[in-house]
Amino acid sequence: MANKKGSEKEFSRRDFLKTTGAATGGIIGGSLLGGLVGFNLNDSSGSESQTSEDTASEESSGSNGGTTDNARMFFHNDTDFDTVTAAMERIFPESDVGPGAEELGCAYYLDGQLMGQYGFNSKEYMQGPFEEALPTQGYQSNLNRRDYFMLGIRKLNEEANSRHDANFADLEAGQMDEILTDFQEGNVDLDVPSHTATSSYFFTMLRSATIEGAYADPVYRGNRDMAGWKMKQFPGHQMSYIQYIEDDEFHEIEPLPVYGMGH
Repeated sequence: MANKKGSEKEFSRRDFLKTTGAATGGIIGGSLLGGLVGFNLNDSSGSESQTSEDTASEESSGSNGGTTDNARMFFHNDTDFDTVTAAMERIFPESDVGPGAEELGCAYYLDGQLMGQYGFNSKEYMQGPFEEALPTQGYQSNLNRRDYFMLGIRKLNEEANSRHDANFADLEAGQMDEILTDFQEGNVDLDVPSHTATSSYFFTMLRSATIEGAYADPVYRGNRDMAGWKMKQFPGHQMSYIQYIEDDEFHEIEPLPVYGMGH
């Protein structure tokens, strides 16, 4: 009976970890904020995807909150993955303040998200009519996000080859920025109707995913070694602040990932 009880407790804890998480905002170009995306895998993706999620969570559970697992679940093509990695690094570059998107593992964060409910839009209304979204509206495309991202990522590489006869990841920083700016401003035709996808909305999603990957809990495979939190002096998921609550002095607290709570 005791063993059965212990099993139920462990299952409940694991289930909780799969369905919770937090991200904090960041900046791109001085003022733009990221949001929060869940990592739950779509039930229809099968047991193989579920196993991948378990592996990602287990291997992200080191005491320092770092992600050691570099296995990819969604991006099977190196060129696609290198393209999104390079684009994210230009959006969130390494600086004197701390590491950039590549070192933080932001592309691995997106890789996991596109394998889950976010990538499949599984909790969103996805029927017509489909219209080009107004600024006050949410996601309007008939494509799910995983297809939208692939359309944009491959167009980034296509533009790089067309303009500079090289893959996007091999361009100079200024050349990448020029292409990304054109995407941001909606000046690149994705060769689909505008109510299906636009380069500007693809850039918006890419920017958000980059910032989320920099600041989300490391269990989601970004924010390696909690470096994003350390740059912000964010304490992560502390069990309690009772020892500081009546103290007026500022305390630098070593951040704690959700998987480290109670360890």
